[in-house]
Amino acid sequence: MWRTKVRNTRKALLCWGKKKSTGFPKKKNALPLVMRNELMFMAEVKVLVEGYTTDDGVSESEDERTCATITLIRDGNNIIVVDPGVLQSQDVLVDALKKEGLAIDDVTHVFLTHSHIDHFRNIGMFPKAKVLEFYGIWEENMVDDWQEQFSEDIKIIKTPGHIANALTFLVKTNEGIIAIVGDVFWKENWPEKDPYASDLEELAKSRKKILELADYIIPGHGKMFKVKK
Repeated sequence: MWRTKVRNTRKALLCWGKKKSTGFPKKKNALPLVMRNELMFMAEVKVLVEGYTTDDGVSESEDERTCATITLIRDGNNIIVVDPGVLQSQDVLVDALKKEGLAIDDVTHVFLTHSHIDHFRNIGMFPKAKVLEFYGIWEENMVDDWQEQFSEDIKIIKTPGHIANALTFLVKTNEGIIAIVGDVFWKENWPEKDPYASDLEELAKSRKKILELADYIIPGHGKMFKVKK
């Protein structure tokens, strides 16, 4: 996992430990230049729209309302929107991208965590983007297999349970590994028992795997939270 960067970092540490004249900063305890450059070019993750659901306390007289958490990943030349979801107005997403200096046509990929419509209804906003979902990566009318190691900083894993065709995106960032999980978790460690899960046993396995791999989790309908190790 991310072997190339690990190898480069080891080389930098070896040189640093031998105190060779390599152009590394002389400041005490400062990171070597190679390591600092790697950190500068790691992927970045930003929640564009924080999701919600009233299904955690909706009364019989209320209509259920829901919005998926919509996430932006910057990974080199890849500008990725994860789960464009459902919104009262698509302007909400347009404005959120604008705040990041981006327009709709700048988005190169849309990633879908799973095939529930509250996570993908607005996919048509991005006609020029490639779409990555459980069964393949689509460009116009062509589909191809996706690779588990999508890039140096993005790994894709299957996390069934809430639904059989669920994916989680593990993104290596300066802050640590951020897992974008869809409805594996709706909110921080919630719900304890997913009422819509297709397979609770598989869901428990997926949650365990994510908690072991991630430093932070972006759930399907809430704010990002830190994993308690």
